Amino acid sequence: MRSSPAELREQLRHVYWIGGASGAGKSTIARHLAARHGLHNYATDDAMPEHARRSTPEESPYLSEFIAMDMDQRWLTRSPETMLETFHWYRGEGFGLIVEDLLGLPSEPGVVVEGFRLLPQLVQPLLAEPGHAVWLLPSPGFRRAAFDSRGSTWKIAGQTSDPPRALDNLLTRDHMFTERLRRETKGLGVPTIEVDTHTTEDDLIEQVSKAFGLPT
Repeated sequence: MRSSPAELREQLRHVYWIGGASGAGKSTIARHLAARHGLHNYATDDAMPEHARRSTPEESPYLSEFIAMDMDQRWLTRSPETMLETFHWYRGEGFGLIVEDLLGLPSEPGVVVEGFRLLPQLVQPLLAEPGHAVWLLPSPGFRRAAFDSRGSTWKIAGQTSDPPRALDNLLTRDHMFTERLRRETKGLGVPTIEVDTHTTEDDLIEQVSKAFGLPT
């Protein structure tokens, strides 16, 4: 039997949610907070292959269409607007599997979950504690610097027939996704943190800790 929204909120009371666009520093901050406060760390990116396997075409039609495409079709021949509107994780596909995984983790001492798949309109109804969620909104410069530092700038684009154009499409799509998050978080009244090239890792750790009410 499925839990009611009120029951889910209570069952997930121990969860701290870090959402936001790619390249905002979510994974780094989550690892620091988990280590510092003895929390479980759940990275939604790591679960994507397993969630794709657990999904059906009926449950995740956008994922099924994406899997059927080659790399040029995914990242080169479509407009960034189309890429944004049809990307399965941005549509919330598989979010229920994230919740299932979180419910299967121990509630003590708590869980910090992070990833771009934590869409505000899906997370906000699950918050028993409004201060247990925050979204990181990176500037284009910060996002590009983050990808460059990881060595992942060309990881996807480099698999297409026109890597520079594909990279431009990806960066444009990610910028539009960040702006969408900015609008949605504002409309829902949930906390955000702006991240730019002047933001240090220590600054971000402190800001997220304060947002969560954790000792800094």
